[in-house]
Amino acid sequence: MTIRMLTAATALLLATTAASAEDIELRASHQWNTKDVRHEMVQIIADELAKADTGVSAKVYPSKTLYKPKEQWKPLTTGELDISAFPLAYAANRHGEFDATLMPGLVKNHEHAARLNDSPFIDHMKKIMDEEGVIVISDAWLAGGFASNENCVLSPEDVKGQNFRAAGKAFNQMLQGAGASIQSMPSSEIYTALQQGVLDGANTSSGSFVSYRIYEQVKCLTIPGEHALWFMYEPILMSKASFEKLSEEQQKAVMDAGQVAEDWFAEQAAGLDDKMAEAFEKAGVEIASMTAEQADAWRAIAQETSYKKFAEKVKGGQEIIDMALAVE
Repeated sequence: MTIRMLTAATALLLATTAASAEDIELRASHQWNTKDVRHEMVQIIADELAKADTGVSAKVYPSKTLYKPKEQWKPLTTGELDISAFPLAYAANRHGEFDATLMPGLVKNHEHAARLNDSPFIDHMKKIMDEEGVIVISDAWLAGGFASNENCVLSPEDVKGQNFRAAGKAFNQMLQGAGASIQSMPSSEIYTALQQGVLDGANTSSGSFVSYRIYEQVKCLTIPGEHALWFMYEPILMSKASFEKLSEEQQKAVMDAGQVAEDWFAEQAAGLDDKMAEAFEKAGVEIASMTAEQADAWRAIAQETSYKKFAEKVKGGQEIIDMALAVE
């Protein structure tokens, strides 16, 4: 082989290697529409990766077009799915510890949620995720409330006899303790269930209440207010297998993009509650908020149902609750 041929072959090999290195497209999945804040977080990550120009990009699949909401966890653990905006409690059927990230009254407000991100409580959750092959690239907590087409939900007796959707086992147990019947479904199905009379009421995040237009199907909304009961950990997750296939430069670009999305969300979080109240009020829905006494009455039921059963059934359950409660 001549020197010219060797040079040409080397150039072709380098060009092929460079092309393949630049041709890494990560698949990012979630259940929400493109107006939802969680979609915007994932899109920010995709946009930041494009700006970084390290040879890795992300294509976002919104509105459960790639996977159904609760079916995203397993492909994340294997690397079949690269990135997901994923409510962690959705995987509690595989890891009961994750139910603690949607526990009634455990998170007090947005500032408290931010402090939990840097606590042993979330560190414990991340250790479990890491062992299963999943890492967190953006932390996020969403507040939420209650809505009903029957009445305002303030005290526990207000849900008695109603068919209610609650996100997660812990809220199911608390609502059942208050006398409600439970229908399980992802937040994307609440609208139709209310419309068809399958549900009388639901609780979910402020973002989902707006993005799924629940204001078209209910009479009253109970906002988080000063005495929130509903907070859910909904991080942006990445498959560890996918992450480890990237170069160090590309890994840094992913984590930097995740931090940009997290910082942006932190500025938006409290405003989501206000946007929710405005959207529902504009639609003619009554707006209510719990008093401290009403919230305490709910927490008392949660202590005897959700907290108690979590401590009994989940290994180290009481210690996990105590870790969260220790964060002031």
